Amino acid sequence: MIKVLFICHGNICRSPMAEFIMKDLVTQSNLTHYFHIQSAATSTEEIWNGIGNPVYPPAKAELARHGISCEGKHAVQVTKQDYKEYDYLIVMDTNNLRNLKRIVGEDKDNKITMLLDHTNRLGQSIADPWYTGEFGKTYEDILEGCKALLNKIVKAEQIT
Repeated sequence: MIKVLFICHGNICRSPMAEFIMKDLVTQSNLTHYFHIQSAATSTEEIWNGIGNPVYPPAKAELARHGISCEGKHAVQVTKQDYKEYDYLIVMDTNNLRNLKRIVGEDKDNKITMLLDHTNRLGQSIADPWYTGEFGKTYEDILEGCKALLNKIVKAEQIT
């Protein structure tokens, strides 16, 4: 089982969008039995008394426009243990990268990457639609990154 964890600041916009876009791509490719895909936050801002907020309504609506449901998803925070549990820890921007490394420590197994680093857009961030309001643009950037990541994993893991 290949375990992928998408990570952003609050786990209500970008990382859940990536989680459910990737799950959709994996389903379309008939590869669901190979993957375990989740998402998490570097902060606790969207988690109150141990209960995470649901996916932000405009992010949920953008996914729905593409026929993707994220029902039941609530924000959770990434943990140090997640580094051991997951094969790929994929962040959306450089702040997520810095904050994730504070939580999990050194990336000695080279598991942590930025999503767009799997495309020809090395070093570029997925803009946070919480601030930009551009949920469609964020969806397209995440889709591009997830397609490239899936292709990379399929080749690396020799999935046929």
